[in-house]
Amino acid sequence: MNIQFKKGVLNLCVLALLDGQDRYGYELVQMISRRIEVSEGSVYTLLRRLTKEGFFETYLKESNEGPPRKYYRLTQSGQDYLQDLLAEWREFTENVNELIGGDGKDE
Repeated sequence: MNIQFKKGVLNLCVLALLDGQDRYGYELVQMISRRIEVSEGSVYTLLRRLTKEGFFETYLKESNEGPPRKYYRLTQSGQDYLQDLLAEWREFTENVNELIGGDGKDE
């Protein structure tokens, strides 16, 4: 997949996966990687940036499989940002689909 496409939707994917359920970083990487080829480092960089911007809160939770895991939870600001991105995404994809599926004529 085109790298620019991935960069453009990674924020949306991470926010959507955290909507309604807290998750830890590696879990997010695995879920995204099942559908989109993405590096682990790019997801963690994004998580740090979005946390710094106030869209996530973090907390540690004990794990049966090793050290405690850092979980991410959407803040109200993160939920608002997700809704904004979803609206933009829907409008964008609708317009692109009309362009590539249409006859190329402006109506």
